[in-house]
Amino acid sequence: MIWRFDRHLKRIAFATLGLVFFVTGVIGVFLPVLPTTPFMLLALWAFSNSSQRLHDYIWHHKRYGPMVRAWKKYGAIPRQAKISALAVMSLSALFVVFFSGAPLWAVASALLLMLVGAAYMLTRPTLRMEDMEAEETG
Repeated sequence: MIWRFDRHLKRIAFATLGLVFFVTGVIGVFLPVLPTTPFMLLALWAFSNSSQRLHDYIWHHKRYGPMVRAWKKYGAIPRQAKISALAVMSLSALFVVFFSGAPLWAVASALLLMLVGAAYMLTRPTLRMEDMEAEETG
């Protein structure tokens, strides 16, 4: 009986963790200093220990699925994801510099984080979505 209770608590803990990672990843779509894909990968891991249904939801999701599958299979970031991320980072950097009114140290910190994120992303292999879709269907 205790073993079943512990197993149930473990599933609840992993499901909760997965939901936190998923929500953080969704927020990362809108905040350039918060990457989406790593949080979706963490959510997949947590859901693989708690809920196959939620794991499959992310894996097959129209927006997040291709990024997750590309990273898991190739260690690559789809070209469109790179372009979108760089565009949002650039717009955010312009906003922070010209309109935020934040102290210089905060502006410099935000720009440095965006620069590190962009450099990491640009050093990862690029995968065209067409190539990935062709391999998945063929």
